[in-house]
Amino acid sequence: MHWFGHVVNGKMVLSPWGNIAHEQLLWLEKQFQHIRLDGFVVMPNHVHVIVEIRRDVVGNGRDRSLQKPIPELMGAFKTTSSKIIHQRGLPGFRWQKSYYDRLLRTDDELEHARWYIRTNPERWYRDRNNDK
Repeated sequence: MHWFGHVVNGKMVLSPWGNIAHEQLLWLEKQFQHIRLDGFVVMPNHVHVIVEIRRDVVGNGRDRSLQKPIPELMGAFKTTSSKIIHQRGLPGFRWQKSYYDRLLRTDDELEHARWYIRTNPERWYRDRNNDK
């Protein structure tokens, strides 16, 4: 389902639900100081995000307990965005149960992922997730 909006002339136009997904990604970065969102895009029916795990976070043991692993971060994103979307009038919205993740090990892999995210709306017309 194209819950989050549509692509017009290679640019993503977010629906109210897409705006919620966008805002909750920003919330995630504010909520968990050990991550930085290197890049992301909300597409009509999915989201791409590069999450950098920061190693320079200081604090005591209690602070470090707030440093969630990727599965818990994605769970927090999906849970909070779903709750808001449901509250704002789309009770049938559901995220896919799982997600696809990949570790970016080199600068070339990171640059390619950044390019992929940045240009994803331009390539939407041929994307396998675009059921037209």
